[in-house]
Amino acid sequence: MQRDCYDLLVVGGGINGCGIARDAAGRGWSVLLAEQDDLASHTSSASTKLIHGGLRYLEQLHFGLVRKALEEREVLLASAPHIMWPLRFVVPHDRHLRPLWLIRAGLFLYDHLAKRRLLPASQATDLRQHVAGEPLDSRFARGFIYSDVWVDDARLVVLSARDAAEHGATILTGARCSRLTRTDGTWCATLLDRSGAEQTVRARAVINATGPWVGQFIREATPVTAARQVRLVKGSHIIVPRLFEHRFAYLFQNADRRVVFALPYERQFTLIGTTDLDYAGDPASPRIEAAEVEYLCATPNRYFRQQITRADVRWSYSGVRPLLADESRDASGVTRDYALDIEDREAPLLSVFGGKITTYRKLAEDAVDRVARRLQRPRVHWTARAMLPGGDLPLGSFAVFVRALARQYPWLPPTLRHRYARAYGNRTERLLQGATSVAGLGEQVLPNLYEREIEYLHRFEWARSAEDILWRRSKLGLHLPPGSARQLDTWLARHLHSSSAGFGLAQARG
Repeated sequence: MQRDCYDLLVVGGGINGCGIARDAAGRGWSVLLAEQDDLASHTSSASTKLIHGGLRYLEQLHFGLVRKALEEREVLLASAPHIMWPLRFVVPHDRHLRPLWLIRAGLFLYDHLAKRRLLPASQATDLRQHVAGEPLDSRFARGFIYSDVWVDDARLVVLSARDAAEHGATILTGARCSRLTRTDGTWCATLLDRSGAEQTVRARAVINATGPWVGQFIREATPVTAARQVRLVKGSHIIVPRLFEHRFAYLFQNADRRVVFALPYERQFTLIGTTDLDYAGDPASPRIEAAEVEYLCATPNRYFRQQITRADVRWSYSGVRPLLADESRDASGVTRDYALDIEDREAPLLSVFGGKITTYRKLAEDAVDRVARRLQRPRVHWTARAMLPGGDLPLGSFAVFVRALARQYPWLPPTLRHRYARAYGNRTERLLQGATSVAGLGEQVLPNLYEREIEYLHRFEWARSAEDILWRRSKLGLHLPPGSARQLDTWLARHLHSSSAGFGLAQARG
């Protein structure tokens, strides 16, 4: 390894783990992050893709959580305007469910619990006169519009890891931490790569950010006892052909007091979710159930004129949320807040319980502060004002950036230019460096996927498989013909993997 002993070992490459590694590395700590699979390969790429305060949590009186999340919305939006953008949500009023005064009161709190600089306030609307009312059944005449933020969740994770690496962190994928033992006041960690080969590293402190595996990791890999528990809750989503042409999203109320979102997705689709079901299976392989598909079809069918069935589902995904266990009877009512548990008899081990993608930056800051006190290191807060890689756009405007990109690369097809701009922001120049035509991008391995981009993802973003590239680094998998993943894996094996001995470490240094 690069060092005899790291300041911090982070176990887990989801949003919390990568956020923690980024925060600590930016404070000047030596950091190693170990992820057993790919970055964002589980819960962190299976969200509803929203940075939001959680409007429905107000009804559960979780005011502190909502305020904290609302404060983070604009902090995150300013840090990465290429992978996040404001989204206006329409709430059609169903007079059989919540009364108008209750929705007005909730939106008033949502607007005022935290300061807003970038996002507009909520408003009432006549759906008979609004473009968002056109796809709805005619019985929905009144509604409300409020603001939240869309995010490409998997890219948020990868860019956080990229920023950590650029601040000196070592990022290892395909590295499972199988055992932690204390030796001479430090942790000795055994890491297993995908072949089962072992390597040993030492660290002054360890943060367990393994998400759904947090309790299992403590039981099976450490000498300590967990002080808390997580409640595993499965959330599933379906993707169907586009149900509306405009850019608004919808929040639909249900008689069971839950809500379902319908979001514009990848230009040609609508994303519908989510469910909340207690889960007892393997967190690595959740699957959507037939009853969930029916539920996610039935809810929008109550509101939209155009009806959908399971035959319309083009893709689905499920994730397991590791929620902080509380007394809630219903899985949808479990708190989305987090708790940090630290055990530090000789060397600190901090475990992360719960959390949500919206508060990941604040969670990371809190976690590193807790460890810093044990290591007697100064508290240095820096991420609230920092850009994520690619986020430093001209005037902070994505539209201005895309126009500048069109002038700089007039030969780049508009669809490809827009996708690159969204995924890489101002790192697009690094991706395209030296290219003066489409031919300069190398072989077109799949439609709109060129050799140049694959090599960039391999070198700078830890991508090693077709799934990494087509479903996490991008959503190209939705737009490609059957067999594309197999074709790409064959290409990767032929062109890249044959020379990738020690892949994880090579990527960390790239």
